[in-house]
Amino acid sequence: MSLHARVALFAAVLAAVLAASTAGFISNEAVGASAAASGGGGGGGRSLLQAKKDCPVNFEEANYTVITSRCKGPMYPPALCCQALKDLACPFTAYINDAQTTCAASMFSYINLYGKYPPGLFANTCKEGANGLECPEDTPQMKPGEDKAASSAAAIVAAVAPMLAAVSAFLMLVLS
Repeated sequence: MSLHARVALFAAVLAAVLAASTAGFISNEAVGASAAASGGGGGGGRSLLQAKKDCPVNFEEANYTVITSRCKGPMYPPALCCQALKDLACPFTAYINDAQTTCAASMFSYINLYGKYPPGLFANTCKEGANGLECPEDTPQMKPGEDKAASSAAAIVAAVAPMLAAVSAFLMLVLS
C-alpha cells in the first residue's frame, strides 16, 4: 500500500471516529419512541419480528429532574420541554439513535413514568430539523458505567476533534 493510500485511509478512519465522538442529533425515530413508550402508538406490528438488543445504558438510574423540573403541565411549554429533553438525551445519542436496541423506548418509558406526560408529548412537540433535535457540538457522549472523570476526557476529545480532522485533511492535501 502506498504512502498516499495509507494517509487517505488514516484520514478516513480518523474522520469516522471523530464524527462518532460528537453528539450530533437525537433522531426523529428516537423521539418517536416517546409516543410508543407512553402508549401513543407508533410501534407497529413488526417489532415482534425484529428482536431488539437490551440497552447497555441503565436509564432507570438517570436523573429525570432535568426534565420534570422544567417541563410541567398543563401547558408543557415546548421550548422548555424540548430543551430539557435535549439536556437529558444528548449525551446518549449513540445509544438512543440505535434502532437495534431498546434504549430510546427505555429512556422515554422512564421519562413518562416520572413526568406523567401525555402520550406523544415529545414526539409531537419536539421537532427541529430533518435529522431530529440538534445537540450542541460540545456535548460529550456518555458510555455505560462512565463516571464524571471519563466524561471530562470525552469533552476534551470532542474539543480537539475538529482540529485533528483539519490536520488530517491538510496532510492529505500535502501528500497527494
